[in-house]
Amino acid sequence: MDFSSESLTAEQIAELVDLVKKVHGFDFSDYTKASLKRRITRVMQIKKTGFYGLKHILINDPSFFQEFLEEITVNVTEMFRDPSFYKALDTEVVPYLSTYHHIKIWSAGCSSGEEAYSLAILMRDAGLNEKSFIYGTDINLKVLKEAREGIYSLRNIKNHAGNYQLSGLSGSLTDYFTTFYDDAAIHDDLKVNTLFSVHNLISDSVFNEFQLISCRNVFIYFETTLQEKILDLFYDSLCPFGFLCLGSKETIRSDVFRMKFRVVNQKENIYQKIGD
Repeated sequence: MDFSSESLTAEQIAELVDLVKKVHGFDFSDYTKASLKRRITRVMQIKKTGFYGLKHILINDPSFFQEFLEEITVNVTEMFRDPSFYKALDTEVVPYLSTYHHIKIWSAGCSSGEEAYSLAILMRDAGLNEKSFIYGTDINLKVLKEAREGIYSLRNIKNHAGNYQLSGLSGSLTDYFTTFYDDAAIHDDLKVNTLFSVHNLISDSVFNEFQLISCRNVFIYFETTLQEKILDLFYDSLCPFGFLCLGSKETIRSDVFRMKFRVVNQKENIYQKIGD
């Protein structure tokens, strides 16, 4: 059977979402249906199974769920992705952050850590690394392991070097890595003030108070109701006048939350919390 030709119906997707919630405790009901359909279909292709076969594996093979989760939540990321965002952050937000005695930053949905380390490099370039601490969170254990190790393909780092240059920072991206063979390891002084851990934006609560939260290219996979729930989490997690950074394709649409944030940079979707 050619499993790539099997098209999931909306009812089947809803059935799988309900199954995952009941058996494994993860709720994907507010993920966009197009994204779920695309990624579940890919899982079926990898496992060479159909809808009913996938249900059977999810119920009877507990070890498979982590693999399923990794495929459903996979994120594309790179160092200094969208250089204009980092340039805006450096010129419009970092000077404000420099006034704090301690700077806590949350990279939510951090994937394999490139964004968190990009933020660490930005803080170091501004002379703020000593008083900055960066938390990277995700629900995908595999990518969190990669983030903690901080070892990336040297080829990818070289490919991302152009992003770094366009962000307006001095020096070269490779200055922050030790290279060996085909890999590049982030310097230890950038790892020491980072912590990567599991956090589910859908079900977990506030765990700290932050001066900056970056959650870019994550909202596009969520329906509006879930976006608003997570915005509420971010609002409660920010200190007064803290900053929230969303991706270039994402924005605050809710009138309620528009009243709670002021726009710092409309193009890059950088916002500042308006008090409490």
